[in-house]
Amino acid sequence: NGTNVSPLQKDMILDIVSPSRGYLLRDRRHKSTVQYASRPDLPKLAYRRVKGKSPGVVFLPGYGSNMNGQKAESLEEFCRSLGHSYLRFDYTGHGASEGVLAEGTIGTWKKDVLFVLDELAEGPQILVGSSIGGWLMLLAAIARPEKAAALVGISTAADHLVTSFNSLPLETRKEFQEKGEWTVPTKHSEEGHYKFSMDFLREAENHCVLQSPIPITCPVRLIHGLKDEDVPWHISMQVAERILSPDVDIILRRHGQHRMSEKDDIKLMVYTIDDLIDKLTTLV
Repeated sequence: NGTNVSPLQKDMILDIVSPSRGYLLRDRRHKSTVQYASRPDLPKLAYRRVKGKSPGVVFLPGYGSNMNGQKAESLEEFCRSLGHSYLRFDYTGHGASEGVLAEGTIGTWKKDVLFVLDELAEGPQILVGSSIGGWLMLLAAIARPEKAAALVGISTAADHLVTSFNSLPLETRKEFQEKGEWTVPTKHSEEGHYKFSMDFLREAENHCVLQSPIPITCPVRLIHGLKDEDVPWHISMQVAERILSPDVDIILRRHGQHRMSEKDDIKLMVYTIDDLIDKLTTLV
């Protein structure tokens, strides 16, 4: 478990996977290969998997993102160094998976996560969810409590699209409803905005988790940046208040932004997961 890796070794691992220091040489040699999971009547899902000890780690990326981001890459290198299993994948319509992004829904991607947990991940997992991946992480832990050993939310966007739309002035909402879609400015897409249909928002309402207690009892760690301009940090506070687990910690990064992909952000994420692995393996 994580006790076998010294802080110095962790720093060496993080130097290797840090984008600022370059990790290409080691990455090319060791990176997992892309595989495709076929599902009856559903788009194929692309994934990368490293086999190893339990608990495993599963990474859930954000909306419009994919499994090749800095956090996902860094986690693979770290899990490999510890000998723990690791799985990352692309939702329907994302990255190398089949499907069309604009046709996806929160329900679509929740099914993707549950398929991955049921068919590709062996035993209990530490689910690491970024942004909308944090919302999906909560939904998956509610649906598959036996598969959720612990949760790590990064800039968790639980209910965020629904609450953001509902908080718009009535006239603005009416304009978008008449148009049939909601345009959200963002610096994270080439077009400079995301578009969500009214059908997407109506479907998303079925998956909101913040109106009532959240029936999750495993350890939960919520990391959020105070400088997050996309998903307010108080959402992580709301999640923490509603989760039933007695073991919930919130870590606020004073200068952290939404993506949380600076070297120190990634180091914090890795340390947090390492501590959870220690806790879970000690309990066993």
